[in-house]
Amino acid sequence: MGFFSRKDSTPATTAAPAAAGPDLTALTGDYAIDPTHTTIGFVARHAMVTNVKGSFHDVTGTLHLDGADPSRSTATLDITMDSIDTGNADRDGHLKSSDFFKTDEFPVMSFRSTKAEALGGDDYRITGDLSLLGVTKPLTIDLEFNGSAQDPFGNERVGFEGKAEILRSEWGLTWNAALETGGVLVSDKIKLVFDISAVKQA
Repeated sequence: MGFFSRKDSTPATTAAPAAAGPDLTALTGDYAIDPTHTTIGFVARHAMVTNVKGSFHDVTGTLHLDGADPSRSTATLDITMDSIDTGNADRDGHLKSSDFFKTDEFPVMSFRSTKAEALGGDDYRITGDLSLLGVTKPLTIDLEFNGSAQDPFGNERVGFEGKAEILRSEWGLTWNAALETGGVLVSDKIKLVFDISAVKQA
């Protein structure tokens, strides 16, 4: 009966192909993360009713982009935990203490990618190992490619935005306080946000 049936004259349809991603072939190479234009942040629920946001100022890392085969791309991140900033010095001091990050003993949080995927369009996913407080567990980050540009100093830049969620207890971050009205002071679920600018290396 070909593409039409006797009962239904509507043409048969096929699933639309996945949207092609941008052509990143020209961007293939090694990049250094620019810490002055990169934000690694987090969001935690406080007292069950509001969000506390923070970020880390001291971030280093690398990207290797393979435009022909994105699955061969890699990423590394090293974050100095003493550079935490939530906009409140007392809270920052508590987060650096033995109740939370133990920055004297564990000064760096690191991420090393193990897998990269192109999801279609500008969307990518990278999976790797997040090491914090001496504990290493897998982390998956969903990324959006924001584009590339040459800055006024002749640097070729690329930008990515990303997000992920973790349960902090899985990395040994278990400190909390009970609320009189029920619940706890600090959520176990933490949202991670990434806004990355990286400069191509010669």
